[in-house]
Amino acid sequence: MPERFNEMGYWEIVTRQMSIVSKSEQTRFKESKIAVIGCGGIGGSVIEMLARMGVGSLVIIDKDSFDMSNLNRQVMSSIDSLRKSKSEVTKENVRLINPYVEVIAYNEELDEHNIDKILSGCDVIIDALDNLYTRVLISRYTKENEIPFVHGAIHGTMGQLSVFTEKTPSYEEVFSLPSKGKELNKNVKFDLEKLSHGVPPVIGPTPNIIGSLEAFEAFKLITGIGTPTFAPKVLNVDLLDLNSFSCLEL
Repeated sequence: MPERFNEMGYWEIVTRQMSIVSKSEQTRFKESKIAVIGCGGIGGSVIEMLARMGVGSLVIIDKDSFDMSNLNRQVMSSIDSLRKSKSEVTKENVRLINPYVEVIAYNEELDEHNIDKILSGCDVIIDALDNLYTRVLISRYTKENEIPFVHGAIHGTMGQLSVFTEKTPSYEEVFSLPSKGKELNKNVKFDLEKLSHGVPPVIGPTPNIIGSLEAFEAFKLITGIGTPTFAPKVLNVDLLDLNSFSCLEL
């Protein structure tokens, strides 16, 4: 297909948002590369929203496969995708949503050995994890490499969100984690794992609201519109109490 038709198709997809951003701002987003760590509840929503808003390139990472328990909340899952790789299914779903997005999928776990290979060159990195140790590892990598890190987490009907950069307090500082200032050895990893208490409860809207908000934080970071929720500010949400939507400074 001639390049001009690819261009026309892309701009038709995003036409409804072009009164919110200028063409130069949208072009920055079109030329950006964003990594999403996790393709589950939060990650699936982040990835779908980024694709629909017209991101240029996505790096997606997840080592798991879909199962029945994912169907209550994970928008990339379906009966047909059960037992299939989350990263590969998500890559195909993005192609069906917006074929102009380049997707690089990794069916593996992010760790200290592959983090640079996978995340190097990304403009923003988005947290869609349920693993505190990996989240700390990524937060340190992003700060050292001056890459914005969009954090999101959920529990039941509650969620939180914050944006970390080289100029903000670190993720570990804001949440007073026991790993702060320490080498990430086995003992520190054990201390972090103790803060997680089994499989957390979750209902469909929670991860999808947080994921959508994280995607828009990335959009703001890349395009320059609005003001991101920079740490130490943390957006807190409880869907059982709409008055709880608040931005606190920790």
